[in-house]
Amino acid sequence: MITMRSVTRATLLLAVAALTAQAQVGASVTAKDANSLPEAEIAALPGMTPALAKELVAARPFSGPAAFDAFLKGKLTDAQRTELYPRLWVHLNLNASTREEIALVPGMGPRMIREFLEYRPYKNLAVFRREMGKYVKPDEVARLEQYVFVPMNPTSASDADLMTIPGMGPRMVREFKEYRPWTSRAQFDKEIGKYVNAKEVARLAGFLTFPK
Repeated sequence: MITMRSVTRATLLLAVAALTAQAQVGASVTAKDANSLPEAEIAALPGMTPALAKELVAARPFSGPAAFDAFLKGKLTDAQRTELYPRLWVHLNLNASTREEIALVPGMGPRMIREFLEYRPYKNLAVFRREMGKYVKPDEVARLEQYVFVPMNPTSASDADLMTIPGMGPRMVREFKEYRPWTSRAQFDKEIGKYVNAKEVARLAGFLTFPK
């Protein structure tokens, strides 16, 4: 008999096996991306309703976990948000998130908050895996990784790195590469804005870094 526990365990094992792959956005183990998950799937999650799912989609994209949490406060109780976040989440920027934002990560305690902060700036997720692996087992590293990302340079990022961005497909990877080198956020907004709306441009840009 297939149970939720066995499915979750299998997913964790797949995530652990993928740790050697190049990636800049953590792969989902249990948590889905709140900025790209379809409305119907959001509505089916714990504590959510069709009306709240519609309101959430209209408010996207959320810049990070703090903005996501602020949106849900007053709509869901603390207990409901605690139950939801292992299933629905907005990736946090490992190099820029505040201590308070990191504390929103499910299962996070003061010690691991310190470890997250200690190793900044992270060059890539391989550094995160190596350093967090000093304190917790690989399956826990994979669980934590699903909540985070390291901003990538769209000019030099590999296809594999770009494909870790939630909702990214081969066509958009081609568009990212077509306009290289990327010299500014304004250029990105202009060129990628030819293919997707402003909200989607902003969502994609949140995973990237541009020259100052």
